[in-house]
Amino acid sequence: MAGGHAVSTFLPRNNLASMGRDLTKLANSLGHTFETPDLLSLALRHSSLSVSGPEGSNERLEFLGDRVLGLIVAETLLHRFPHEDEGDIAKRHTALVRQEALVRVAEKLSLGNFIEMSEGEENSGGRSNASVLSDCCEAVIAALYIDGGLDVASNFITNNWGAMIEESPRPPKDAKTKLQEWTQARGLKLPQYTEISREGPAHKPLFVIKVFIDGHLGGSQSAQASGTSKQRAEQEAAEALLAELSQNE
Repeated sequence: MAGGHAVSTFLPRNNLASMGRDLTKLANSLGHTFETPDLLSLALRHSSLSVSGPEGSNERLEFLGDRVLGLIVAETLLHRFPHEDEGDIAKRHTALVRQEALVRVAEKLSLGNFIEMSEGEENSGGRSNASVLSDCCEAVIAALYIDGGLDVASNFITNNWGAMIEESPRPPKDAKTKLQEWTQARGLKLPQYTEISREGPAHKPLFVIKVFIDGHLGGSQSAQASGTSKQRAEQEAAEALLAELSQNE
């Protein structure tokens, strides 16, 4: 197998190919013929169906896919913007690996139609849930990497992230920076971020962060959001608060 990765490390004991889902159309969209089709099937198996621990869902693949995406996007940005400093590259990188970017790709591929999930998860809107879609997209990247190697994963990311990379001639400002500038322009105190909770297993924690600003409209205003890292959760919370503030102006 390309890259020499141990497929058995990720695949559960049951044969996912026997579940009857036809993923041929999706595989064609991904531009890769899988030597081990079960990998793609596992990448689309939501944890709501896991009955035998993390090896029974796409969570481990998601963990790997997040790192593969980050590496390839980082290398791509260094080549594409050779005259930008580390700070500007980091801003671009944050925007390209965040949930919104992953959801855009997932929706383009109609991943929601192929996800295997519990009836309860589906009835609660799981097929269009941003967190579910972004997690599956990361898991698909990992499946491509394991089955075909770094070049296959890189080709997929280049094809699907290339247009987003070119969207911003200048480095984008992340949500926390925008919120800080918003408060400074109005003579307010800087935003404060507080960890509300940390849930989930150690290999996949979910942080809930609250951000608030004091002194706006004679009081305070806040928002909270979740993410798989403190940084992601803070960015999502800042984005949510900015959206609320824009509606009130």
